[in-house]
Amino acid sequence: MLKLMEVKPADIERNVFELIANDWFVVAATVGDKTNAMTASWAGVGHLWNKDVVFLFIRPQRHTNELMESTDHFSVSVFNDTYRDKLNYLGTVSGRDEDKIAKSGFTLLIDEAAPYFTEADMTIFCRKLYVQRLEEGCFAPFAQDFNAQHYPMKDHHILYIGEITKVLV
Repeated sequence: MLKLMEVKPADIERNVFELIANDWFVVAATVGDKTNAMTASWAGVGHLWNKDVVFLFIRPQRHTNELMESTDHFSVSVFNDTYRDKLNYLGTVSGRDEDKIAKSGFTLLIDEAAPYFTEADMTIFCRKLYVQRLEEGCFAPFAQDFNAQHYPMKDHHILYIGEITKVLV
C-alpha cells in the first residue's frame, strides 16, 4: 500500500475538471457507527468566502444525504478507473439495504470525523459550510427545459458546500 501524504489544496496538481468529469468521485459521511458512500459526478472545487471549498449535489432520497444532513464533516475521494466495478456498485446499491462499503472490498478509515478509503488516489476532507436545496423557481427562464429534463419528479438536488480542511494524495 502506498503511503498517503498531506498537500495543500493549492498544490493539487491534477486538473479539477478531469477529476470531476473523468475520474470517480466518492462522497462519504459518518454519523455515529454508520458510514455511507456514493459516487457523484455533479461537483466542483473552488474558492468562496475566502476559503478553498468543494461543492457537490446530492438527491434528497439518497442514503448518503441523510448522513450528510446529520454531520459537519464529509470527504470526497477520487479513484481511478481501476476500481470501476467496485465504484459502480457503490453508485447503484443503497447503503440502507446493506453495508455496501464492506461488501465493496474498499478499506475504510476515519480521519477528522470523515471516512476515507486507502485505495483512493486523493481524498479531500471537508467541513460543511452551507446546505440548500435547489428550487424550481430559481432556474433562469432559458433553463426551464433543463429543469424539466433533470427533475421530472421534482426531486431537486441538495447543494453542499464544504471548506477543504485537508487533502491526502
